Amino acid sequence: MENCHPPHHVNPAVAGSNGRYNLVVVGAGAAGLVSAGGAGWLGGRVALIERNLLGGDCLVTGCVPSKSLIRAARGVFEINQAGEFGVAQGVPTADFGVALERMRRLRARISHHDSVQHFQEKYGVDVFLGDARFTGPETLEVGGESLRFSRAIIATGGRPAVPDIAGLVEYGFYTSETIFGLRELPQRVSIIGGGPIGCELAQVFQRYGSTVTILNQADHLLPREERQASSIIEEQLRTEGVAIEHRVRIRRIEAPGRIIFLDRHQQEQQLEAGTILVAVGRTPNIDGLNLEAAGIASNADGVMVDDYLRTSNRRVYAAGDVCSTVKFTHLADAMARIAIRNALLFGRERMSRLVVPRVTYTDPEIAQVGCNEQDGQRTGVALLTLTAGLDDNDRAIIDGGAEGYIRIIIEQNSGRIRGGTIVARHAGEMIGQLTLAINEGLQIGALARTIQPYPTLSDSLRRIADTYELNRIGPWKRQLIRQWLSWTR
Repeated sequence: MENCHPPHHVNPAVAGSNGRYNLVVVGAGAAGLVSAGGAGWLGGRVALIERNLLGGDCLVTGCVPSKSLIRAARGVFEINQAGEFGVAQGVPTADFGVALERMRRLRARISHHDSVQHFQEKYGVDVFLGDARFTGPETLEVGGESLRFSRAIIATGGRPAVPDIAGLVEYGFYTSETIFGLRELPQRVSIIGGGPIGCELAQVFQRYGSTVTILNQADHLLPREERQASSIIEEQLRTEGVAIEHRVRIRRIEAPGRIIFLDRHQQEQQLEAGTILVAVGRTPNIDGLNLEAAGIASNADGVMVDDYLRTSNRRVYAAGDVCSTVKFTHLADAMARIAIRNALLFGRERMSRLVVPRVTYTDPEIAQVGCNEQDGQRTGVALLTLTAGLDDNDRAIIDGGAEGYIRIIIEQNSGRIRGGTIVARHAGEMIGQLTLAINEGLQIGALARTIQPYPTLSDSLRRIADTYELNRIGPWKRQLIRQWLSWTR
């Protein structure tokens, strides 16, 4: 709190007619911080406005706290599996409160990079704490102060969506914004939603000892991922003890009895709720911005932008979750870089040209980038799928994590890499190689020529490429080679 919303902070004074900013950034999450810091580094006069905490979801309620608990839960899991490695197994004591305290301590340590002081001193940014409200096409106000701008970037992000379920509000529930405020382990956790957040936190709570149930409206977990990938995660979660209910519709929650009433297979069933975590997506933060005063169009998905991230007001741009259907911290970062160049430096960079990887941080992880086979069918491009299971990878076998796979999608005619999926314990650390290959238009042969350390999971990338290159040598070429070798003995 001292770093990201100092209690005694005084907003800067804006000097009359000379108070025009090169850039005003509304929102200090990932997109806002990159926008303000980048413009300040370039030498612009920049104002950054945040109503809550600098750092946004990623630092406070998203990436940092969730990955901290995921790492802690993996430690618990590894202790329980340690007998395979000759470690005497007793009855380990897993204190969830200690893990939460560690998470808060690490979050506080990391928060320096997102602090008010850091942005004021390093980048010369004027930081305003309070609610921003547009008052015209090139003005907004915060804390009773009016700010004029040449350009503005809206980066107010999003918040967890809350389904309309009778009794939910009365009973009480958590979201990804509030769940990390827990002080002790819930005995029972009911998670509404089978997406990445639901699956990640289900595994965390289960590994620490909660009784966990996922209530999923779809017919399988992680619907954006390949079915084979989501099936691996579902099997792992079930093996660890997570109960998973698909194709369910929650009718109501009765608070006194702590009972969830749901429809499953056209029959009403009851479930003891325990602690409820809602993880059904996100909604944009545009309330109270008074966008109409600035002529900025919006809809249910957030601020409307073109491919250059420009709003209907040519002076105003947007970046991050507030305007993107794909909501990742790293994408918000990339969008902010585009917005800065286009807003301040006459750039013409397009959002549609970004190659965006994604990772679900379950154990094992799912990492994906680019297209899949279904995308090729829709676009009419002939694609070829190359797959290798990790059950033939030496490092995966040694580490006891051979249940995953690596899949690379290439253009059939050119061999150009178009996409890929990796399911492995550290898939997120590997997907960057495929992202780089797609971004640079590389062919599969580039992976075959890349020396990977041995033993690593990444070596499977080379082996997939090797197999493809060898198979391109047809029978007649191999026969010619055999004859040549026999003649030159």
